[in-house]
Amino acid sequence: MESTITDKLSALAHPNRLALFRLLMRRYPDAVPAGEIASALDFKPNTASAYLSVLKQAGLISQHRTGTSLMYTADLPGLRGLFDDLLTGCCQNRPDICSPFTNEERAMPTVEHPFNVLFICTGNSARSLLAEAILNQSGEGKFRAYSAGTNPSPGPRPEVASLLLAKGYDTSALHSKDLVEFSAPDAPSMDFIFTVCDHAANEECPAWPGQPMSAHWGMADPVRATGTDAERHLAFQQAYGLLRNRIKAFAALPFETLDRLSLQHQVDGIGRVNSSD
Repeated sequence: MESTITDKLSALAHPNRLALFRLLMRRYPDAVPAGEIASALDFKPNTASAYLSVLKQAGLISQHRTGTSLMYTADLPGLRGLFDDLLTGCCQNRPDICSPFTNEERAMPTVEHPFNVLFICTGNSARSLLAEAILNQSGEGKFRAYSAGTNPSPGPRPEVASLLLAKGYDTSALHSKDLVEFSAPDAPSMDFIFTVCDHAANEECPAWPGQPMSAHWGMADPVRATGTDAERHLAFQQAYGLLRNRIKAFAALPFETLDRLSLQHQVDGIGRVNSSD
């Protein structure tokens, strides 16, 4: 049976189900295991399962199995159906009530008007700092990169500083920063926001002014690598290589020819690039 607008609104009316749906929206288009959802939101497994079932029945999330894990994804057609019902049925498409979605083209970044890009992780000690350094150097002045942590570490990992120095980066200003700094009134306005670890992507972030585009570029944490010194060093090298490839692809996008929806698909796709070769 097809779900109705009341089914969808009822499913989202419960604050915990809404929190779960918002998590999946932040992670879209990634599929998230049920166990990770329960852990991120501090729900008991059976409670999370019940919430997921209600949202699935309402047509707001989809489910598939990968191996032994149930994976969940936000269902965008279902969400758009809710919007269509509200905007068309309730607002009768009045532009003074409901702001229509637009497909405006974006300008190209220039040295005079660079795009501001924020990379977010939990500790802001490795992956996000690497991304900040790479884009600031390889963006040729057309991008101004920043990084921050939802629970920042005291400072960069020594492996990160030494790796960047060995590759010719200026690390004099490299330091860990708290995400709250970027929601202050005098903080720079962001054009793009990328999360580079799953934990940060699962957390609620500030409501950013100006509707910056966001995407999840999750990747393995080199800090957690085990083994010999050489194996741990390789993990940081691989993280650097993967971020460099993603950032190179991002900086090369034809921003001036892409509408907002096309650009979103492009930055989502870049987040699925997994090779650091």
